[in-house]
Amino acid sequence: MVSGEMLSIVIFTIIIGVAVLSLENALLRPVKLLLSAIQEVCMTVVKWSMLLVPIAVFGLMAQLTSSVGLSSLSGLTYYVGVVLLGLLLLVIFYLGLIVLLGKKNPLHFLKKIRDVQLLAFSTTSSAAVMPLSLKTAEEELKVDKTISNFIIPIGATVNMDGTALYQTITTLFIAQAYGLEMSLLNIIVVIVTIVAASIGTPAIPGGGVVILASVLGSVGIPAEGIIIIIGVERLLGMFRTAVNVTGDLTACMVFNRFYGKTPILVSEKTDNKSISKQ
Repeated sequence: MVSGEMLSIVIFTIIIGVAVLSLENALLRPVKLLLSAIQEVCMTVVKWSMLLVPIAVFGLMAQLTSSVGLSSLSGLTYYVGVVLLGLLLLVIFYLGLIVLLGKKNPLHFLKKIRDVQLLAFSTTSSAAVMPLSLKTAEEELKVDKTISNFIIPIGATVNMDGTALYQTITTLFIAQAYGLEMSLLNIIVVIVTIVAASIGTPAIPGGGVVILASVLGSVGIPAEGIIIIIGVERLLGMFRTAVNVTGDLTACMVFNRFYGKTPILVSEKTDNKSISKQ
């Protein structure tokens, strides 16, 4: 942790997590309370930090621009376009899953989850959208309640596909801005690290930036480079949060097709019971 090796930290925490879950309930409860308290303290510090971001960005961006030059800022529009294109391709992939595995019309799916996407876009928080996601899955998409109650809360924490894509592109962009060449092996290590780290990304606005700073430090890229993209981070955060919740609802549709209780089966069971009683 002191040296900032993010991939090693992720692997270590996975091992510790499995070991903690193997404890007896009497020992597991205080450990969970302690870890929950530590997480709340960390999230409080992150929220305080985000309040200072507008002031800090002005000073640090002026310093960075003077040292790196305006060339790092000229490609910012291209960077935003690449991120948005990647997120669009991810949504298309989700719609393909809806057609192939969910056996549903993708346009009808998008129409029914429109309110969830708009709320995610405005709040940039998967956790804040969770109640509406549950309601939409159960009432609009007709997903079995047991499936939606299982997938959506986990997806709000674990399913950060849009965030992982954004962090990977951002890492490569910042490396190029500093003139650092990354080999194919380094890029693969970065992707694996980011995907693993995104699982623990806090579902709050700007939470992905905190994880991104750790990833940059672990691969030898100056974490100060985040200042280059911090001006557009909020806008990209809106889009990637909408993509994340779309992925959660896509998973609900796929799982519901294979494991959900269909209304037909329920009605058939009811008819069989009534016939046996008669």
